[in-house]
Amino acid sequence: MIRRLLPLLLLAASPLALPGTAPDALGQVLPRQGEAPLPPPPDPQGGLTFNYENDTLGGTDRNYTSGLQLVWRSPSAELPGLLRWMDERATALLGPGSVRWGAGLVHAIYTPEDTQIAVPNPRDRPYAGLLYGALVLQRDSGASLGTLELQVGVVGPSAGGEFVQNTVHEAIRVDTAKGWDSQLRDEPAVNLVFERTLRSAPWEAGGLEADLLPSVSVSLGNVATYAGAGAIFRLGQGLDADYGPPRIRPALVGSAFFQPRETFGWYVFAGGQGRAVARDIFLDGNTWQDSPSVDRRPLVGDASAGVVVHWRGFRLAYTHTWRTEEFYGQTGGLQAFGSIGLTARF
Repeated sequence: MIRRLLPLLLLAASPLALPGTAPDALGQVLPRQGEAPLPPPPDPQGGLTFNYENDTLGGTDRNYTSGLQLVWRSPSAELPGLLRWMDERATALLGPGSVRWGAGLVHAIYTPEDTQIAVPNPRDRPYAGLLYGALVLQRDSGASLGTLELQVGVVGPSAGGEFVQNTVHEAIRVDTAKGWDSQLRDEPAVNLVFERTLRSAPWEAGGLEADLLPSVSVSLGNVATYAGAGAIFRLGQGLDADYGPPRIRPALVGSAFFQPRETFGWYVFAGGQGRAVARDIFLDGNTWQDSPSVDRRPLVGDASAGVVVHWRGFRLAYTHTWRTEEFYGQTGGLQAFGSIGLTARF
């Protein structure tokens, strides 16, 4: 599987050009007319992002049902010693640009469609919880963002999926899920993710800007192994502040940081991503022991749309996502869920 993904990884690491553009000597994507996104100036401020994702925002309560994320991104400054050593060895992969590092904590919950039966349907998605910490290196050239992310955590009862879901349901007086005794067993969760996002030169008309953010990603690990490609189209003002709205993987992930050059900015967006999936522990089941599982589909697609507003040191984003069926026998068609992200710079 790794041998099949290497060509895509190498392609993602190389400079890519959009129509009407050409790479410069540093590999940045520049339009032939020279109208390129400006390289980001040194940024002395870091950012803290909180993301909340839930399928109740899409009118359902099944499959990927809840996600919480807390992420820190550093200023574009000198890296700590160990990260500096890692960054030097990842230069060819991440490309040129100012460097940031980051850390994050993510919790996610997955459930079958019917959560009111104690013995879940064996042909439906298993119950599962995921808890992991992430260490991130990023390089921002103004025209591209390279990301390398190491995720380490746990899948299973120790992730606290049952406690979080049923505690919240009790607090809001909603029926608790009855089948958590059959959830996936405890297993270490280790994943390495690479992502490269390009930012086209903006098109301007009538005081508005528009741009395109194509991206490729590769994930390797016992939790999720996939290769993905997608793009986001944006329309608004102050687009150079970020690379799209922050999200929880495996979705189209923008940038947890933003670096505004204007006091106020906003944009609406729409996009999509396709993934070729070779491993999904939440469908395939535990790696080294027997557990519930279903017949995973090899191709999954997301379509998303939403709005982002940033003012001074704050950014608010809302994304609505529609995800295709992830396993054979899945009922209910497209799954819909919403994502709210709040970032504060300081």
